[in-house]
Amino acid sequence: MKITSFNPLIVTKDSESAIALFEALGFERKHTKEGISINNSTDVRMKDANGFHVDVTQGTGEWMMIRMNVDNLEEAIELLEAHGFHKARHDVANKTIDTGSSRFNIMVSASGFILAVSQHIKNHD
Repeated sequence: MKITSFNPLIVTKDSESAIALFEALGFERKHTKEGISINNSTDVRMKDANGFHVDVTQGTGEWMMIRMNVDNLEEAIELLEAHGFHKARHDVANKTIDTGSSRFNIMVSASGFILAVSQHIKNHD
């Protein structure tokens, strides 16, 4: 398994305020994905001039997590579970979420920190 990106992910009920804060810090909106999961969440990926990324997601709660993109989702989940992580207990009953362009699971450590583990689906060779 290879990690392809690693950055903060903020889930908040007030994503526009969080986005405005990061814009004031020099980040720009680079990509918006809408209709994620059964909650129809919207995620905004932001990047600054130094190449740092942050994702801000409009959600039903307030969570800080780390977004970790990988080249093999199943392998990443297996490795994390071997280290005491479990799939988050939320409204999708621990299933992998498929957004059409990616698949992901929310994984929680025994101590409570959260990784949003994602694999992009490539439409080309």
